[in-house]
Amino acid sequence: MPDPFSDTSSGRLVAEQMPGDNAPAMSVSELSSALKRMVEGEFGHVRLRGEISGWKRAASGHAYLCLKDADAVIDGVIWRGAAAALPFAAQDGIEVIATGKLTIYPGRSKYQIVIERMELAGEGALMALFEKLKAKLAGEGLFDAARKKPLPHMPRTIGVVTSPTGAVIRDILHRLGDRFPSHVLVWPVKVQGEGAAAEVAAAVQGFNALPEDGPIRRPDLLIVARGGGSIEDLWAFNEEIAVRAVANSDIPVISAVGHETDTSLCDFAADLRAPTPTAAAEIAVPVLADVRHTVATLAHRTERCVRRYHERAGERLAALVRVLPRRDALLGPQRQKMDDLAGRLDRALERRVTLARARLDRDAGALRPAVLDQLIATAKHRFEGASRLLDSVNPDNLLERGYVRVGAKASGKVVTTVAEAQAAGAITLQFRDGPVDARVERAAGKSYTAVKPEQPSLL
Repeated sequence: MPDPFSDTSSGRLVAEQMPGDNAPAMSVSELSSALKRMVEGEFGHVRLRGEISGWKRAASGHAYLCLKDADAVIDGVIWRGAAAALPFAAQDGIEVIATGKLTIYPGRSKYQIVIERMELAGEGALMALFEKLKAKLAGEGLFDAARKKPLPHMPRTIGVVTSPTGAVIRDILHRLGDRFPSHVLVWPVKVQGEGAAAEVAAAVQGFNALPEDGPIRRPDLLIVARGGGSIEDLWAFNEEIAVRAVANSDIPVISAVGHETDTSLCDFAADLRAPTPTAAAEIAVPVLADVRHTVATLAHRTERCVRRYHERAGERLAALVRVLPRRDALLGPQRQKMDDLAGRLDRALERRVTLARARLDRDAGALRPAVLDQLIATAKHRFEGASRLLDSVNPDNLLERGYVRVGAKASGKVVTTVAEAQAAGAITLQFRDGPVDARVERAAGKSYTAVKPEQPSLL
């Protein structure tokens, strides 16, 4: 039987089924499907430990990555639902343990793992992620001291972001009640597990969004608090969404996450870190008794200062009074000068009266009857001459001598020329005993010659 795989068959141009040939030709798809069934049947759910590389989230929500160790690499895919449920923000360089099903992608003939769950590979990997995220946010300046805001001395309203059922909120309220009873607003959130970081961020942003004059007063101070636990328990306060919300808060924030030895990234982003939630309440408000004592002390010091100031002012006034001159010594020269001026005024008035009386006597002697008669006769003669002149220039007197005054009927204006009479048309003739209306007419071929009247002589 000829061997179908021997060199003697290599010279055939067209492939043919040879007798005894038990290896029929397979399509690429058939081979890929067979391999896929074999791999998926042999390897069900597997757990792989490796470092994430090439992390990429598609627009569809699916995530693609590679898991690698020192000697090998395998592709991985996380479908959208599983990717949304990841308990941490995946990124390159993080060592994880991925649980999923091994399969083959026929389109590229590559085997890959479909990851259903992915966890950090122990606390070491979690700390590596912590340090990596810390370095990233620090590089953006979120932890800079220049960003820190001063805390209000006596906040009227305090906002607390924590679980409403844990011991943390009871400790905070109890401590505030002992030290300085304040108005407290609690925004309940999950402090552990899936979605906790998003709720913490939403609470901080929600407090900041409250209007200052709204029905719910905007807090003057925020406390983000949680009890102690492992780094995994506190991880919600290390996630980027929560850290950025705390760093960007316009309201001052005290971070009180865990116990004194616990540290979260929210502690670095907050304006002040408290070692415990109870310590945060102590930092937030002063002791009421201390405030009252301080106020009383300041009031007593103020009273003493006012009294001392009054006493010193009295002493200075008394000293000034002693060095001031007496009233008589101060006013004596002015009194004497006033008496002198009063005497001079009396004498001046008396002299003015004497001079005025002499002038009156002199002028009265000049007013004799003969002089007055002469003045009256002169004035009468001047008056009569002026009256005669006025009569001579009065135009109405000319009418008594036969003259007529011509005026335009419409305007009443005196007419002195033929042209003005023709232009007026209707005229008024003023005679000695009254006016007469007349109309100007002109015969054909005739002209008028204006005759200039005699001017009366003035008497």
